[in-house]
Amino acid sequence: MNQPLPPLSAGQVRAFADLTGKLAGAISTVVLGKPEVVRLALVAMFAQGHVLLEDVPGTGKTTLARAIAASVQGAWRRIQFTPDLLPSDVSGVTIFNQASRGFEFHPGPIFANIVIADEINRASPKTQSALLEVMEERYVTVDGVRHAVPRPFLVVATQNPVEMDGTYRLPEAQLDRFLMKLSVGYPDEAVEIEVLRGHTLRSPDAITPVTDTKTIGEAVALAHRVHIADPLYAYAVRLAVATREHKHVRVGVSPRGVIALTRAASAYALTEGRGYVLPEDMKVLIEPVFAHRVLLTPDAQLRGVTATEVLRDAVEAVPVPLPGQESPTGEPAPARHAG
Repeated sequence: MNQPLPPLSAGQVRAFADLTGKLAGAISTVVLGKPEVVRLALVAMFAQGHVLLEDVPGTGKTTLARAIAASVQGAWRRIQFTPDLLPSDVSGVTIFNQASRGFEFHPGPIFANIVIADEINRASPKTQSALLEVMEERYVTVDGVRHAVPRPFLVVATQNPVEMDGTYRLPEAQLDRFLMKLSVGYPDEAVEIEVLRGHTLRSPDAITPVTDTKTIGEAVALAHRVHIADPLYAYAVRLAVATREHKHVRVGVSPRGVIALTRAASAYALTEGRGYVLPEDMKVLIEPVFAHRVLLTPDAQLRGVTATEVLRDAVEAVPVPLPGQESPTGEPAPARHAG
């Protein structure tokens, strides 16, 4: 039986928080007025999950993706998804070498630490499916041979709303591979005026990397050691079950989605300066982690019901675990609110 990992020390928690602050600070010099979106994207990275950014054109989706890549010193690639893009353009191809009289694998742009999949829903479903294996298993299979991608590995995909011309809806299996779905949204008036003046307009290329992939890998390992009390595991499962049993839901949150919630909550707790998870962490994350995994019935869609409303019902229906041994050291947890 595996031995439980020792609790995180105060120094390790502080180091994680400092790293998050440096990354968020660098990214926020380019992505203005969106600190919570930046923070959630970093939480996904530390949780070893992928991020889907959906919004109308011109709101900074690609800028955020490029800023994340530029802040980490490592290999990153950008793939512009188009209707004529082929799966081999993403994963790579095996070519016969006349000189060596053998086949050689030429890796595609997916072989990087951070991959920006720009306008992913403009490619055909066949090309989108090239990402299914690598996003889940961190391997690419070409001609029956598996090839490992570098670690850490993060896909940051952008997409325009599916109602727009020239887009293909991402299949449910593809959506389920993304740990979070985020919306950048329009900037507020003050930020937009500063952008128009040109005083704060910067390119992601101007970002100086503040860390490297080795440090990111160490931070990921710390997130795996965050303590989650047994009642909170049950709480996460019951939230998912509440979506599956909701009258307006055709397909509820999968077990993969429950795992994603607990992994994200672990990383989020560290950004809050804690080595243990609270129910409030899961409440904050339930919409970005669960919403894109909830499929509504046709009748609910006609009525204008949204996944956000379903999740609000789930949070209200599932009792919050009573305060207890949430901290592995037994220290009292901070005061909590029922909302």
